[in-house]
Amino acid sequence: MANVFISHRGTDLPEAERLAFELRNAGHSVWLDEWSIKLGDSIVAKMNEGLDAADYVVVCYSSSGVLAPWMGREWMSALARQMNSSSVKLLPVMLSGGLSPAILEDVKYCDLAKDWPRGVSELLRSIV
Repeated sequence: MANVFISHRGTDLPEAERLAFELRNAGHSVWLDEWSIKLGDSIVAKMNEGLDAADYVVVCYSSSGVLAPWMGREWMSALARQMNSSSVKLLPVMLSGGLSPAILEDVKYCDLAKDWPRGVSELLRSIV
């Protein structure tokens, strides 16, 4: 079982939550803001806890983009940790079209927009 942090834009919550359910049903521990940050919690502290514990950060992008303030901080910090030999790994996921960030263009991504079941299977094979 892996710890998976899902980074997404607020407008992509329905798809991100659908993905979170599938990953959780496959036995993984999933951090999703809607599930992990409760009323009165420090948003920054909870995000930091989730990112600190993550084995994988799933970067969900769509036609809405990936540069929302919170989302950008999440995946950029995970990328910096990955580049510094941390054990965290970024897994880009296309939810509904759009372009990946330029810095991730050379990284193979999972295309859920094209074929959701196949994409989820591919993602699950990458999470060990």
